[in-house]
Amino acid sequence: MKAKILGTMLACAIAAGCSSANTAENPMVGGAPMYQSKNIVENAMNSKDHTTLVAAVKAADLVDTLSGPGPFTVFAPTNAAFDKLPAGTVETLLKPENKPTLGSVLTYHVVPGTLDAKSLLADIAANKGKAMLKTVNGENITLEMMGNGIGITDAKGNMSMVTIADVRQSNGIIHVIDKVLLP
Repeated sequence: MKAKILGTMLACAIAAGCSSANTAENPMVGGAPMYQSKNIVENAMNSKDHTTLVAAVKAADLVDTLSGPGPFTVFAPTNAAFDKLPAGTVETLLKPENKPTLGSVLTYHVVPGTLDAKSLLADIAANKGKAMLKTVNGENITLEMMGNGIGITDAKGNMSMVTIADVRQSNGIIHVIDKVLLP
């Protein structure tokens, strides 16, 4: 089993861009370069694929936190991921009276520390194919290998996939995901 997971890690590194070398150039995200010298919020603001996430971070008053020293690992859902939520969900969450709920959803996408794909895959391998991570909101997410990628299961049993791994920031790392995680 361990050999299979390690083989899959290599396939992930080659096929899905899961390289964790510190010298590796950051991938483009949302058509924009991501700079290791910028923080999570600064880079997210430049991605055309993360405008909904940025609006949500602003509405939840999390800009200062996610611009701070961290380090943070952020599983960043794209605009398309937010579009997969039931109609009206995003608009409802962005209302001022729903700020605590929005904050809970957003902090469910954040894990303390800088966990690159290599670290995540090692944790998955060390724990018989599944790794549990405690998010900043206090609830767990479960990571596992799904084909050549990393799948994330939320508290509701929904599965998201990492589509771009290891986007390094000055205060952590971002992994782009294709669905919103729900606590």
